[in-house]
Amino acid sequence: MRLLILSLGGISLSCTVILLLCCLLLANSLQARQVPSMNYFLDSPQTAKHAVIMVGPAVGDINVRRFRQWSFSLHDILVRDYGYSNERIILLYDRGETEFTGGERVDGAATREGISDALTNLRARVATGDQITLYLIGHGSGAGDEAKFNIVGPDLTGNEFAVLLDQFDRQDMVIVNTTSASFGFSEALSSEGRVVISSTRSPSERYDPVFSGYFIDALDGRKGDRDKNNRVSMLEAFEYARANVQQWYSEQGRLAPEHAGLDDNGDSLFSLDPREDQSDGLLAEIAYIDTLVDADAELSPSALMLKARMQELERSVFILRGRKDEFLEADYWQQMEPLLIELAQTTEQYDAQRKS
Repeated sequence: MRLLILSLGGISLSCTVILLLCCLLLANSLQARQVPSMNYFLDSPQTAKHAVIMVGPAVGDINVRRFRQWSFSLHDILVRDYGYSNERIILLYDRGETEFTGGERVDGAATREGISDALTNLRARVATGDQITLYLIGHGSGAGDEAKFNIVGPDLTGNEFAVLLDQFDRQDMVIVNTTSASFGFSEALSSEGRVVISSTRSPSERYDPVFSGYFIDALDGRKGDRDKNNRVSMLEAFEYARANVQQWYSEQGRLAPEHAGLDDNGDSLFSLDPREDQSDGLLAEIAYIDTLVDADAELSPSALMLKARMQELERSVFILRGRKDEFLEADYWQQMEPLLIELAQTTEQYDAQRKS
């Protein structure tokens, strides 16, 4: 089979790289919007990614099975596909019980004390620039200041949880709240530089959401990788889950009782379709689930540096594309073309090192 070669600015690129560049520019295109400070979600060999999975008690046998499957699958997918070590995942499960298959994953109970202690211990281990992603699985209740994550013992309000998160002021943070009636709780967590995903858009959406299952499915095998760069961003996972939730209810012949929203500009206003309303999504697009440093990948130091540079260039492409309307067409492409050329060159070099 012949290899298709295309020349860009005098540089010969393989069809694989051309496909990647086209996907980056077109398949995941976001129109211009107000761009927040871009000092967030800067992956480097010096930073690490951590996950905290919190699972509240379940009401009903179906939810018991669902919550256990979702939380354990998420744990295993992060280890298997995204380079997280077991030491960088904290799983707080119900009452902390471990007397069942897979119970060795559980690190503690989802109680006020368990959550507070786990976050305090995590604070002592993280470095500036590290990324922390918190996944909430379970039931929620209430509205406004009384919106709660239902846990063992006294429930935790969104405002109380926000105080616990204030200690991570030097880390990048993502919160994925997949509980019922999650909106009010999620709203309290909105902050500049923080990505917050809520499985519901209002306190009235109290039915148990199916969003969590589809969000995790987006990560499994990188099914949510829309732009085909072999990575999954929080925006991609959100959009994959949202679309599949809508399809699921349509196939059931039911009106959807849940509508997921995303906020990443700190205004506490959650977008149901970030690409459409253009108010959110730019930060979530550069917040990746993948770790740069994967202990199982066995990359050489030079390959690791190429990977870091490749991801830095991708990030720059996304940010510049989001600001396109600020430039004249010629000026925009004058800045974009060198990024695309260097990204293509770096990708080819990285792929060559991996193959060798």
